[in-house]
Amino acid sequence: MGGPVDLHTHTTASDGTLPPRALVDAAVRQGVRVLAVTDHDSTEGLGEAFDAARAHPLLTIVPGLEINCDVPGSEIHVLGYFPSADGWRAAWFQEFLREQRAERVARVHRIAERLAELGMPIDPDEVFAIVKEGSAGRPHVAQVMVKRGYVKTVREAFDRYLRADGPANVPRRRLTPVDAVRVIRRAGGIPVLAHPGLAGRDEMIPELVEAGLRGIEVYYAEHSPEQVASYLAQCREHDLVATGGSDHHGPQSGRTNPIGSPPVPMKVWEHLRDREAPTDGGPAASPAP
Repeated sequence: MGGPVDLHTHTTASDGTLPPRALVDAAVRQGVRVLAVTDHDSTEGLGEAFDAARAHPLLTIVPGLEINCDVPGSEIHVLGYFPSADGWRAAWFQEFLREQRAERVARVHRIAERLAELGMPIDPDEVFAIVKEGSAGRPHVAQVMVKRGYVKTVREAFDRYLRADGPANVPRRRLTPVDAVRVIRRAGGIPVLAHPGLAGRDEMIPELVEAGLRGIEVYYAEHSPEQVASYLAQCREHDLVATGGSDHHGPQSGRTNPIGSPPVPMKVWEHLRDREAPTDGGPAASPAP
């Protein structure tokens, strides 16, 4: 069984392999009581997740998303949660997300060109066939690379070619982490810095706090005990909520961490839920269904 709270999961609306309904069912089987659906640049899976959760009255679905930002030499990801407002439905915010997804499509073409230069040609249409209606990303490219026999696993594709400084990676349209924090705040959301230990850019945390950051994803499978201790200390210093999540992407995704792992206590969700998340464009709207 997993922990009661998982604040970082993905579905087929972005680069996960489970449809939202299947993700909800899997979370219930793992004993999760609070599940945040945080697809990349997309809230398209939330409707199905809410519908599925109606059969599980003990489960709370938290609408959210994850925004990826490229910075020199690495990537910074910012999670956004909308526990009591539906600013994520706003027309301007959905247009922003559509633009983000369009940039993801263009980036797949640029990565395909780079792979061809490296002697590993792929057809972008193969990538989009996997994505279907979801949000295209490097994990989909990696799946095509496995299918073509260029690498044995999705993890190998990232480690050798698609990591932030890898030979096949190309930057997306510039969106800074500060921009991402401010966009989430404007939409009435609570911005949280995702898995900072993967990026190694902790010097950016004070600037993000000034922009409106409200939490750090401290409890994360790939964080070392030393990193967990460091991020807990930074949460205390900056009055941030120490959150956590599995970053679950489903089977055959190259990520093996199960839903609800590492364990996150219920008090984390309660602290995050109670954080003030004012909008710049007016009062919060009604709760999500």
